[in-house]
Amino acid sequence: MHPSVAAKTLKELLDLAKARPGGLNYASSGPGTPYHMAGELFKAMAGVDIVHVPYKGSSGARTDIVGGQVQMVFDAITTMAPQARAGKVRALATTGKAQSEIMPEVPTVAEAGVSGFDATIWLGLMAPAGTPKPFIERLNAAITRVVSQPDVRASWLQQGAVPMSMTPEEFDRYLRDDIAKWANVVKSAKIKVD
Repeated sequence: MHPSVAAKTLKELLDLAKARPGGLNYASSGPGTPYHMAGELFKAMAGVDIVHVPYKGSSGARTDIVGGQVQMVFDAITTMAPQARAGKVRALATTGKAQSEIMPEVPTVAEAGVSGFDATIWLGLMAPAGTPKPFIERLNAAITRVVSQPDVRASWLQQGAVPMSMTPEEFDRYLRDDIAKWANVVKSAKIKVD
């Protein structure tokens, strides 16, 4: 949130947005990007009407939130945490299920008033269809070992990333659930990406 906006908490933002439908805006790195999708999920779950301002990449959105040309932004904690610490933006909430270790003082969106909200970017490894199961299991075990190493885990957490380990079957379910979730957001928000 740009500091010029009166809202100092997510609850205050929700009250302000509900009092002024269409009167607040949020920037994203472009149509259909994870940050745009997070904004649309937020709008739907919070029941607010805020205007999407799409950029061609994150750098313009970041520049304009700091400069006050837009009021809010959904963006990576790794790049926005330093801006918040410097007082250039106000961090109202993080979008994951758990608080971030790099900004533990900032509540999650769910904790701050939009129950069940979860919008995170994740990375996973996939193999071509038909890859032999023993190879997939061996690769999964090796990746799990690396991700579980204390120095790797600490490095990722310091950057705001949360290492996750799943079995191939758990990852398949996670992926399918995530696709269904975001397909619903695209459909309900009538998002069209050229």
